[in-house]
Amino acid sequence: MDDASGTGDMDGVGALSGEGAFDEGEFDDGLLEEELRQAAAILDPLPTALHQLAVDAYVLHDMDARIAELEFDSLVEALPVRGTTDVPRMLTFRAGELTVDVEVTGDGLMGQVLPPSPARIELLGGPQAVTPVPVDDLGRFTSDTPAAGPFALRLRTGGEVIVTEWLRA
Repeated sequence: MDDASGTGDMDGVGALSGEGAFDEGEFDDGLLEEELRQAAAILDPLPTALHQLAVDAYVLHDMDARIAELEFDSLVEALPVRGTTDVPRMLTFRAGELTVDVEVTGDGLMGQVLPPSPARIELLGGPQAVTPVPVDDLGRFTSDTPAAGPFALRLRTGGEVIVTEWLRA
């Protein structure tokens, strides 16, 4: 069937709008992306608190730090005990030969670095300041600062920096 011009052009867009066929070579992906970014910034802006949390998390990033992997989490692996409430969360992290055992409660945290060695520990939390946690000669540490929201531990021992995975309290 012929279109209004009598040319037989039935390519969809061109036939309805009077323009030629769609040419992908003329389409500017960068311009479309920029327009979508501007629309998103106006219609669905990034919350200020979330932006600050992302900036703070990046600032705390240590390029030379090793990541201590989570090996045990009582929320996932422990058997529940009937009749108990407010059970502390037990975590075990490992980085090479170093192990960090942590007990997290609503009142704070305590734990031990194994094998015992001189160390400094810092409790990292989202928008909060870094909280130093003293470590004794046996590798034991205690903090009265509750881990609220996302948290991680940064361990400095000798010339090495080790950071645990980020978890929610």
